[in-house]
Amino acid sequence: MHLARSDSTPRRRRGAELQAALLDAAWAELRERGYAGLTFAAVAERAGTSRPVVNRHWATKDVLVRDAIVRASAAFPLTDPDTGSVREDTISLLEQLNGAFAAFAAAMTAQLAAYFEETGTTPAELRAALIDTRWALIESVAHRAAARGEIDGTKLTPRIIRLPYDLLRHQVLMDLKPMPSQDIREIVDTVYLPLIT
Repeated sequence: MHLARSDSTPRRRRGAELQAALLDAAWAELRERGYAGLTFAAVAERAGTSRPVVNRHWATKDVLVRDAIVRASAAFPLTDPDTGSVREDTISLLEQLNGAFAAFAAAMTAQLAAYFEETGTTPAELRAALIDTRWALIESVAHRAAARGEIDGTKLTPRIIRLPYDLLRHQVLMDLKPMPSQDIREIVDTVYLPLIT
């Protein structure tokens, strides 16, 4: 006679589902306890599994944390606005990134200080790992505008293209909350566009 599994019996997770649960638990632990306070045991407990399961997927805490940050970052994909206007495209991209930067601001400050010390890396290196795919889209918006003749393509240095996004990130990190929309428009209208037109 086959007995049906009780509803109270936890279902075993495997593969991608298990890995996602572990990374979500690690992200929650990082935000709550910081890098120094995060342990494999706490991640396992939060994910409803055992520590050896975590160890099978990640040999070291820094790799687990990096992967958890990458997964959390993936919840904020960029979509290409392609409005036909560099102003509107840039504002749209900044608005999309605004929420992501706010979500990561706390984790990227005190909570990750021990991570950077242990790994010998910098916030810029972690940022590069998170925005590589997004950066192609950000650059394409500026280069499309130059191709349309809307802006002066000779003024598009990497630093100038990054400027509005750097200003957004800086303010979010300082305030630990999203930038108001009127501030985004001010950056585009009074700082960015005068540099590229």
